[in-house]
Amino acid sequence: MSTRVHLFVSGRVQGVFFRACTQREAQSLGLVGWVRNLPDGRVEIVAQGDAKAVRALVQWSHLGPVRAEVASVGIGWEKTDPIDGFSIR
Repeated sequence: MSTRVHLFVSGRVQGVFFRACTQREAQSLGLVGWVRNLPDGRVEIVAQGDAKAVRALVQWSHLGPVRAEVASVGIGWEKTDPIDGFSIR
């Protein structure tokens, strides 16, 4: 069953390769979606695919890459939509 999550990650998450690492992690899990930096310093992630893989990305987002310092992760579950690949915006 396909699941879609919308995440807002805050903390020291920009300038630490968070987007590139998120893309790599999502692709390794077989997920589609996108990731982008927000002007307020957070990182926004939309990912969809197998429910178990989506939950694994949510778990990963609480840690992020080695240089990141995640303070919090806002999680929203959404209706799935067609998406091709996983992009950095």
